[in-house]
Amino acid sequence: MSNALNVVPSEDEVSTGVRDTAAIAEGLADVLADTYRLVFKSHAYHWNVEGPLFYSVHNLTEEHYGNMFGAADDLAERIRALGHLAPTSMADIVGRSRIDDRHGPSSTEDMVLDLAADHERLAHRLHALIEMVEGRKDPVTEDMATERSAFHEKAAWMLRALAKSS
Repeated sequence: MSNALNVVPSEDEVSTGVRDTAAIAEGLADVLADTYRLVFKSHAYHWNVEGPLFYSVHNLTEEHYGNMFGAADDLAERIRALGHLAPTSMADIVGRSRIDDRHGPSSTEDMVLDLAADHERLAHRLHALIEMVEGRKDPVTEDMATERSAFHEKAAWMLRALAKSS
């Protein structure tokens, strides 16, 4: 029993035909970091939104952070399937992420527009991952990145449309 508790995760050589798994895993880790940070930011805005758009923003952010939380797990598992370690510290997540924190209270409009910009930023990062994966025989990561990009593009559109009503 004590040996089972002493297992330390490690990187593994994977022979699936995917080329340059380290670079792909790094790109996935960057997307995972942004996703994880955006989960928290969406959740924080969900908790703190007020005003006439409360119900709409509260429900939309809940839908978004729920989707992204599941996606974070899928991204980390893809990194592991490629034989690499997923990020293991919050410092690594923060260091890799391009999602910035807002300080102090924000209006509903500011929250919505901030989230829209972050979703666009993440979609852009996913587009770069798709380009990087091309030619490396990794249709799984390419499909995952395409699906995630579509989610973030739609989320940004919905948030921008919602902001027009405020």
